[in-house]
Amino acid sequence: MKKISAFLAALGAAVLLCPPAHALSIHAASAVVMDAESGRVLYEHDAHRPRLIASTTKLMTALVAAERAEDLEQVVTVKGEWLGSEGSSIYLQAGEEITLRGLLYGLLLQSGNDAAMVIACHLAGSEEAFAALMNEKAAQLGMKNSSFANASGLNDDNHYSTAYDMALLAQACLSSETVAEICATRSITIGSRTFVNHNKLLHRYEGCVGMKTGFTEKAGRTLVSAAVRDGQTLICVTLNDGDDWNDHTKLLNYGFETYPRQVLCREGEALGAITVDGSLIPTAAAVTEKEMGYPLKEGERLTMDIELERYVRAPFAAGTQIGEAVWKKDGETVARVPLMAQGGAGLDVREPLDFWSRLWLRLSGGA
Repeated sequence: MKKISAFLAALGAAVLLCPPAHALSIHAASAVVMDAESGRVLYEHDAHRPRLIASTTKLMTALVAAERAEDLEQVVTVKGEWLGSEGSSIYLQAGEEITLRGLLYGLLLQSGNDAAMVIACHLAGSEEAFAALMNEKAAQLGMKNSSFANASGLNDDNHYSTAYDMALLAQACLSSETVAEICATRSITIGSRTFVNHNKLLHRYEGCVGMKTGFTEKAGRTLVSAAVRDGQTLICVTLNDGDDWNDHTKLLNYGFETYPRQVLCREGEALGAITVDGSLIPTAAAVTEKEMGYPLKEGERLTMDIELERYVRAPFAAGTQIGEAVWKKDGETVARVPLMAQGGAGLDVREPLDFWSRLWLRLSGGA
């Protein structure tokens, strides 16, 4: 690989309009604000302490279900032994038929514990088996301080997470088209039921796109939210917060105003060129695969390294990866984008033939 290094200033960084993070006054026992694109934590307060998470659990239930189900339109027949969960309900009846998608809406909008149980038992055979799938997914997401014992979020000594881990879960849910769409829905009528989203931020905070509320007396109020502004998506998590609507407004505003998204590169932007071997085309332009942004506060800057292969051998197609652009902050990699060949090249230069190949061509009358 060859490297080209350059400094990138935090172009157009916003003036610091909010007080420093440590001066923010919130009511949460634990809280975190994360940039969804990069995963950078913009604010945290006791973000890694395991706590009860109540019905924000259902984000994991929905994510596992969306990934495991072959068809969300499959009809689920509710069995009597799956019913009887305490707490919030969409009032499912034994023998009733409902699509899995309908159950997911009841799960995330109405926070139905009965919907959670039916989803779990339908997809895994039992809630215990489904909880194992939830823990497996948590491990994949890097949720190191989390444990799931049920699909609804009812209090259990083996059921907990952290503000940071729940932000990782929210990040994954935003990447799931199904889960993200349902979380952002304000209300929907499915059959004879109308589900209304409990997340008041969908009405109160401009740009809010969900995600999930929760409450038990022991856990207190828990809330995971996400909002979009100027192409930037932020995730906010508070656990045991008696004033969560106002705190999320305050925390999201702090994140957007203090750490605005800076465009590091545009899709298709040329960041170098490499030699082409075996073709009449001498070089191939290296262009970025996609746009990349990163949140930076005033005065912060990144360094960029462009790493390219020494050469690319023909034939190759446009879009072949030939390198990578890497951005670092204080020596730590914070963003990377593949660099692709802008155009392809055919094999225009024939490889040299060995002695026996040349002799065969001559004896057979070839050139």
